[in-house]
Amino acid sequence: MPAVPDDTLRIGLIQCGHVHPDLVPTLGDYPELFADLLGPHGIELTTFDVDHGHFPDDLSGFDGWVISGSANSAYEDLPWIHQTEDLLRKLVADEAPVVAVCFGHQLLAQALGGRVAKSDDGWGAGMHRYHFSGDVPAWMSPAPDGGVRIIASHQDQVVELPEGAVVLARTDHCPIAAYTLGRSVFAIQPHPEFTAAVSRGLVERRRDRIGEATSDAALASLDEPLDQDLVAGWMAGFLRHARP
Repeated sequence: MPAVPDDTLRIGLIQCGHVHPDLVPTLGDYPELFADLLGPHGIELTTFDVDHGHFPDDLSGFDGWVISGSANSAYEDLPWIHQTEDLLRKLVADEAPVVAVCFGHQLLAQALGGRVAKSDDGWGAGMHRYHFSGDVPAWMSPAPDGGVRIIASHQDQVVELPEGAVVLARTDHCPIAAYTLGRSVFAIQPHPEFTAAVSRGLVERRRDRIGEATSDAALASLDEPLDQDLVAGWMAGFLRHARP
């Protein structure tokens, strides 16, 4: 595990949802999962539970922002989703560093003029290997070598990018699996904060929705090691690189 850097970043976590309540007592909710992921890389989190109406009153004093996943769809007509879109547009306009994950990745694209829809191929679940193409940004160090193994847990995905966004990663199931927008946005569809135990618990509880074959394949994939710490290093590197 890497040593904690001296230059700790104060990051606001925009929590858009919650891990299944059966799993929270033993495995944690988003604040705990992201703290475990990013804490060793010098990230200190302050959580704003926006799906319960808890929005930041003051955006100053934060070095950047992380946008979490959610069981909701980005295109649902809910007041907190519209308010979160307004917040995301404000952060992007201010060029605040933003890392958006899963639902966050989708909502940010939608807020800026992109489009989100259900995948024609159904659910992405379990471990997926994400392949990066094009020029690798300086903050993505060490560079991906043959793809990275991260947990997927989604049926919705970005199908049209906002103007100016650049695709970084893809899979056969998810052609827009990560993108950047300008200097200040890094968005990624999979869940680097999810452990194999979290994924297993979610798949077991969603088997009826995910489908038997996809669920079985997802559970079998969890025997492979994950590249959580590698991607956590990229997230922290991006937040430092993108600071004004």
